[in-house]
Amino acid sequence: MTYPITRHRRLRSTAAMRSLVRETVLGADDFIAPIFITQGEGIRQEISSMPGVYNWSLDMMDQELSEIVALGIKAVLVFGVPHPNEKDALGTYAYDEHGIVQEAIRRIKAGYPQLIVVADTCLCEFTDHGHCGVVHEYEGVAYVDNDESLKLLVQTAVSQAEAGADIIAPSNMMDGFVAAIRQGLDEAGYRDIPIMSYSVKYSSAYYGPFREAAQSAPQFGDRKSYQMDAANAREALRETQTDVQEGADFLMVKPGLAYLDIVRMIRDRFDLPLVVYNVSAEYSMVKAAAMQGWIDEKAIVLETLIGMKRAGADLIITYHAKDAVRWLRGEG
Repeated sequence: MTYPITRHRRLRSTAAMRSLVRETVLGADDFIAPIFITQGEGIRQEISSMPGVYNWSLDMMDQELSEIVALGIKAVLVFGVPHPNEKDALGTYAYDEHGIVQEAIRRIKAGYPQLIVVADTCLCEFTDHGHCGVVHEYEGVAYVDNDESLKLLVQTAVSQAEAGADIIAPSNMMDGFVAAIRQGLDEAGYRDIPIMSYSVKYSSAYYGPFREAAQSAPQFGDRKSYQMDAANAREALRETQTDVQEGADFLMVKPGLAYLDIVRMIRDRFDLPLVVYNVSAEYSMVKAAAMQGWIDEKAIVLETLIGMKRAGADLIITYHAKDAVRWLRGEG
């Protein structure tokens, strides 16, 4: 009988051996936890399509933040959910000194100065039309004006930095947004505030539950004229190269699960920190299947997150952040 000379199974023989040679490891430092802050008082409202995720009012968000900090998660991504009456065509509440995001940032930094606050920089939650910029009409067709939108996005970024944001994360996918925001921050005296660019943001069905959470669904049309076509990969490299040249400090791929090939392509070509957004539908599908007893939620979530990191992510924005840390600690 001839035996194999190389026996790969030797390094899989026990849990201790597998741990010893493990190439990719997850920990609390890998995660950024999103948090939705809404107007009002006494609000802790579960998002129906995202079980376990809530909209929090300013006076209630300490419940979530204290838990995040206790688990050792180092960063949160702040989304604002304004009152419908505060939405208008130009999204003016996005760059209001006393806007919901700005107020949330101030309170978070006052109560949890060690926590890194990442501010989502977009207009869609604050416009009455739900698009990520200024909408004009030409010959009966509505379109998002790129350059006019940049002016408002710069104002938004600067107001978030003034409130105390540690990182500005523009998610709008306007051409030139990194350069415009970098110039605006520098001119306002915030040269040391980094930009976490949503460099590669696809037009995706995976955002559905988020749009319920943030109340940001477009009221007409879609976002395909500014977010990327899911069929394109080389375009992602062009988008990323532009952001690098314009001064981005972090790069991002969104969504994550269906785009891990893009994550690997970017990781192999660029050396900036790379973020993957494990988006709302990726979360909700797991939750729905787990609630039916069809899958092992813990095993599926940790395998998904390790896959994202193995593909090249340095950081993962995920609604599973708290659960993942508990599971990695051996709790639950």
